[in-house]
Amino acid sequence: MSSGLWALIWYWRRLHRQSYPPEPTFSMDQMPDLTGQVMLVTGGNAGLGKETVKALLEHNAKVYMGARDEQKARAAIEELKEKTGKEAVFLELNLANLASVKKSAEDFLSKEKQLHVLFNNAGVTCMPIEWVTDDGYDLTFGTNVVGPFLFTKLLLPTILASRESTHDKHPRVIWLSSLAAYLSPLIWDTFKDGPARLKAGSNSMYQQSKIANTILARQCARRYGEQGLVSLSVNPGTVQTDVMKYATEKDKKFTALLYTFWPVERGVLTSLWAGTMPEPIKHNGEFAVPWARICDPCRPEAYDDEIGNRLWDWLEEEVEPYLKEIYA
Repeated sequence: MSSGLWALIWYWRRLHRQSYPPEPTFSMDQMPDLTGQVMLVTGGNAGLGKETVKALLEHNAKVYMGARDEQKARAAIEELKEKTGKEAVFLELNLANLASVKKSAEDFLSKEKQLHVLFNNAGVTCMPIEWVTDDGYDLTFGTNVVGPFLFTKLLLPTILASRESTHDKHPRVIWLSSLAAYLSPLIWDTFKDGPARLKAGSNSMYQQSKIANTILARQCARRYGEQGLVSLSVNPGTVQTDVMKYATEKDKKFTALLYTFWPVERGVLTSLWAGTMPEPIKHNGEFAVPWARICDPCRPEAYDDEIGNRLWDWLEEEVEPYLKEIYA
């Protein structure tokens, strides 16, 4: 049997197991009381992010909602206040602009001396390939990878310093990945604007961003695990959100035929499990899949330290001007 056919079978098995998972054994009712815990959810004003914020508020955490659109975020905060009786805190965050990312981190650090869990939830997909970030990166890769990397690096000293006040002594960074992480290796000359990126296309850039998220989760665990940090990447499952609003009608029809789309309440289970429960501590750096399980490894590249070091070093070099003060 050819290697290509084996690869297709390998992927199809994972697609099936993760798109049609068994009934969850974890529920939000099992989450611990999060009184005194400070949590930050990027992209918290809609979809998976908003549902994550809701669950954290219901368990008494202080939650910051990172979002680009203040009007939409304020509306989401009011909606969640009516439902939970608790009020999230708006934090302006535009991951497609590195200066904005730095300002957002500074705004947060001016208000808080602790951060117990960072949910790197925000992301985009199916963006027009012509679109780039304000700093010249592919818009999808910049929003899903470069911006979150800088944001995490700026907040890491505070996250690590929060160990003793974290409810289980393990502050965490949770990286939202996807089933798409299985579909592409990293293609290094596509991250910034240029002919290779245009040739790769928007689907490839999304797939690359999601394998990059799994790589960064593992590298975070490898580099900071001895200081108590727990870092996991998460496939939330195929969930009913508006994340594909920029997709072509052809892509929308294809995905509708290929996948079952689950309610958002199911989709947040794996992130909440990874971010609050004790079992993930034993799986630091791994890839969590629906619903709240560790069962299928991601692509081999996710566990290759040579690739991980190369990505980490490249990102550090790219965002170095914004790190000078905090790591001086």
